[in-house]
Amino acid sequence: MHYAWNGNDFSHIMTPPILETKSLTRRFGTFTAVDTLDLTVSRGEIFGLLGSNGAGKTTTIKMLTTLLPPSFGDAFVAGFSVIHDAVKVRRAIGYVPQGVSADGSLTGYENLLIFAKLYDLPRREQQARIAEVLEYMGLTTDAGRLVAEFSGGMIRRLEIAQSMLHRPQLLILDEPTVGLDPIARDEVWKHLLDLRTRNSTTLFFTTHYMEEAEGYCDRVAIMHQGKIAALGTCKELEGLLGKGSHSLNEVFTHFAGSEIDTGGSFHEVAAERATAQRMG
Repeated sequence: MHYAWNGNDFSHIMTPPILETKSLTRRFGTFTAVDTLDLTVSRGEIFGLLGSNGAGKTTTIKMLTTLLPPSFGDAFVAGFSVIHDAVKVRRAIGYVPQGVSADGSLTGYENLLIFAKLYDLPRREQQARIAEVLEYMGLTTDAGRLVAEFSGGMIRRLEIAQSMLHRPQLLILDEPTVGLDPIARDEVWKHLLDLRTRNSTTLFFTTHYMEEAEGYCDRVAIMHQGKIAALGTCKELEGLLGKGSHSLNEVFTHFAGSEIDTGGSFHEVAAERATAQRMG
């Protein structure tokens, strides 16, 4: 049975999952980066994917966003196959990659206009949609500034705004707050949670911050060597270690074999994210 998020908890209403993977596998030569992955994510859920560098998280996301074809198996977004219905999958998702996706030489507005055209939004709707996401992410007054002048938190909010223009059902974020200071991270999450509450948008994200997983996720999966080593709510995972009080970091260390790695200006954020992407 799949559960639908109703704004407070998961109700016992049968509903198709927003995301489902079936034996999803990706090999690079003799190396298996993602190994027969089976996951189901309910609509409106906040789902966290944790793992050490090289565990297969980013490869998984690349397959879910149709950027990388599976070697075996399949994944379904809103019922559409990433293999056979790639265009429909892209229309159903918003994607915020780990690396900087905004162009620092353009203004915030110009970046959004490019994405509106890439999403093939009708011309008559583009201005209204851009104004809507700028206001939603608190960037209206800065829309005419060059993105190179933005702070790290503003860049991330702009990138989320870009991914929201076509009103996706599922928002996939790869390390959404990497390189941000705690205040900027909190601001980004404030907007993400508001997005989930207002639109029942499903959030699927990777993170290296245990407090983000504990604070925001309905469920968490821990990847290790391309497989799911543990899956459940934070309390369920902590209970797997037996009696006593256990932290999510202890759970991660137990199942992944090591502690998780944790990860300014436009150029500083770009450099930090690029480094994190190469490692992950």
